[in-house]
Amino acid sequence: MRGWWQEIADLVLPADCAGCGRPGGVLCERCRGALCGSGARRVEPSPVPPGLPVVHAAVDYVDEARAVLLAHKERGALRLARPLGEALAGAVRAACPGPGPGPEPGSEPGAGSRRRAGAGSDRVPGVRAGTGSGACAGARPGYGSGARPRGGPLLLVPVPSARRAVGARGHDPARRIALAAAGVLRGGGRPARVPAVLRQRRRVSDQSGLDARQRRANVTGALGTVPGGGRLLAAGPVVLVDDLMTTGASLAEAARAVTAAGGLVVGAAVVAAPLMRINRN
Repeated sequence: MRGWWQEIADLVLPADCAGCGRPGGVLCERCRGALCGSGARRVEPSPVPPGLPVVHAAVDYVDEARAVLLAHKERGALRLARPLGEALAGAVRAACPGPGPGPEPGSEPGAGSRRRAGAGSDRVPGVRAGTGSGACAGARPGYGSGARPRGGPLLLVPVPSARRAVGARGHDPARRIALAAAGVLRGGGRPARVPAVLRQRRRVSDQSGLDARQRRANVTGALGTVPGGGRLLAAGPVVLVDDLMTTGASLAEAARAVTAAGGLVVGAAVVAAPLMRINRN
C-alpha cells in the first residue's frame, strides 16, 4: 500500500533532485550523468568471501550515487528506479558483454579510460565487447570460467530482501532496479529477464554494524530457491544483481544458492560499491 501511494505522490508533488537537493525534478541531469557517465568497472572486496563471482559496479558509493540509492531504498523515491536501472544495466553489460550496442572493440580492462558519457549511454569504458550471449567477462573457477555457455535470455537474479524489510519500505529495491535494468537491456537488443527465483530460508540479522566475517556467518546458508527454481534457472546464464555491495557476503551466498539449484552464474553486477573497501583490477 505504501508503495502505491508513494508512486502517486511522486507523480503529483514537486520534487528536489535526490542526488544534490537542487529543485527542478527527482534527478537532475548532472546527477544522472554521475550515475551512468563514468563507466562500470570490476570491483573486489577485501577479504574476498569464498564463492564470490566476479563483480562489476557502475559507480562508487559516494556523494550523489549514495544519496540517490538511499532515496530510492529508504525513502521510497520510486521514480529513481529507472536511472538506477540504467546504471545497473551498464554494470551487467560489463559483467557479461553480448550483442547489441556496446563499447568500442579493443578497449582494455584497467586502461583507465574513464570518460564521462551522456546519460543512458551504451558505452562501457574499459570493457571488451563479447561475441554473443554466452561471451561473458572472466569469472572465478566454478562459475562462468570454463563453463559451457548457456543460450537463452540473460537472467538477472536479484539478492532478495528480507520480508520485514520489504514490508517496512513498501517495495523491494533490488528487484525494482533489476526490472528497470532488464528493460534497458531489452531496449538495446539484449534479451533479459528477472526471475523471482531466490528466497530467504531463514531469518538473518541486520547486516549494518557487522564486519566481513560476521556478515558471512550471518548469511551463509540463508538463501534457497523457490519450488521450480531449477527450471527457471535453466533458461539462460545468470548475472546476480544488487543495489550495493559492501563485503560481498550476500552475493557469494546468492551464487551458492543459484549454483546448487543448477544455475550457471557468469558474474555479478551492482549499482555501487564503497570506494575505500574496494580494490580495482
